[in-house]
Amino acid sequence: MIRYAVTLALATLPAATQAQQKDVMADISALIDARSAESAQTARQLWEWAEVGYQEQKSSALLQDQLRAHGFEITAGVAAIPTAFIAEYGSDGPVIAILAEYDALPGINQDALATRSPIDGKTAAHACGHNLFAAGSLEAAIAVSKWLKQSGTPGRVRLYGTPAEEGGSGKVYMVRAGLFNDVDIALHWHAADENSAAAHTTLANRSAKFRFRGVSAHAAGAPDKARSALDGVEAFNMMINMMREHVPQQSRIHYVITEGGTAPNVVPDFAEVFYYVRHPDPAEVDAIWARLEDAARGAAMGTGTKVDWEVIHGNNPLLVNEPLAKMMDAKLRQVGGVTYTAAEQQFAEGIYASFDKPGLKLGSQREIQPYNVSLGYGSTDVGDVSYATPTVGLRTATWVPGTSAHSWQSSAASGMSIGFKGTQVAAKTLTLAAIELYTNPELRAEAKAEFDEARGPDYQYKSLLGDRDPPLDYRK
Repeated sequence: MIRYAVTLALATLPAATQAQQKDVMADISALIDARSAESAQTARQLWEWAEVGYQEQKSSALLQDQLRAHGFEITAGVAAIPTAFIAEYGSDGPVIAILAEYDALPGINQDALATRSPIDGKTAAHACGHNLFAAGSLEAAIAVSKWLKQSGTPGRVRLYGTPAEEGGSGKVYMVRAGLFNDVDIALHWHAADENSAAAHTTLANRSAKFRFRGVSAHAAGAPDKARSALDGVEAFNMMINMMREHVPQQSRIHYVITEGGTAPNVVPDFAEVFYYVRHPDPAEVDAIWARLEDAARGAAMGTGTKVDWEVIHGNNPLLVNEPLAKMMDAKLRQVGGVTYTAAEQQFAEGIYASFDKPGLKLGSQREIQPYNVSLGYGSTDVGDVSYATPTVGLRTATWVPGTSAHSWQSSAASGMSIGFKGTQVAAKTLTLAAIELYTNPELRAEAKAEFDEARGPDYQYKSLLGDRDPPLDYRK
């Protein structure tokens, strides 16, 4: 139970005293620890389902049911996305949003074991830890709702169920629909191999599927009658690979051929390649993208094929807000890192032994990494949220130090107690951050001022995916 006297005092002070902060930390820690079994069960269930982007029906329903049971009002199917939802608790006062992701990655599969162990018949896995992301955000939202009720503090906590972060840009459609327009501050977190609230920005990102169409014929008997769609894809890829030398240094371009024919003796009349383009500046993404489209047209012309493309997703870079980031860093240091049991240590040593270049040392999961401001080379649709409202996040050591996201090692830890412990750290930190924001109007004002300055007086939101509808079938 949260101490009413302490929380009421917090609600009337611009900033809590050190002693009061310790009391609130103890109360929040006890509240979240008391629900650790439920949190682990949620994380494990999402891990087992491993539903991919826009197909997360069971995962979304589970989260909604749990929030509804704790008194949240649910609005489902927002932004024309069946698995997206908003859950709100409270009234009046500031609106603090907590983001939750729950989509898995296709094409990877791993049991919760310290050796390479795929699960037969499974075609996706939570190798980015979004099962933990959802469970931790859920627990934070529930804890904040209890604090609001106990303290009588005016305010609303709003959990956003955001599907398809992995290449589907679910949050972008929610931003585009105006669903963050009345939010004061948005909080998020992510699974990782370290504990950090450093202010990392991200790369802007756009993707598309380029589809080449040709003419089929017998590859030996009548090759002159054929025009190979696969030739179009390969010519296109060759052009882009030569272009890599002539793009700005921080650019990233990746592709995978998703369809290239089925039999060598049949010239394929259809082939498809899926491209990503990234850069810190959205304008540079636009410039590189124009060259990509020109190369596709040239490849089609040179191979006698036709080409069209469908933009699948697009994310703006994350807009750093330092007043919020420094606050989140302080809360994370108050909570502390992750301590392993003997069994978890044995698991971690097995995972660690699989790395060629582990980077972080085993044992660093107990530490909080130094605060800094830097560029990260990933991309996330949280970036678009950060241009709609001041936004801040953190990462916690849900994986063994040295683990890369999108790996079998990250999937393994995301399904067992190491992942669940890091989730508890995130839930506690997010809850303390939300309480600070409800009770510290000066911090909210400072964050808003930096947000307005960073966007500029003439800022107008531009989605990098254009005006397309959500690609609900992009993982089918």
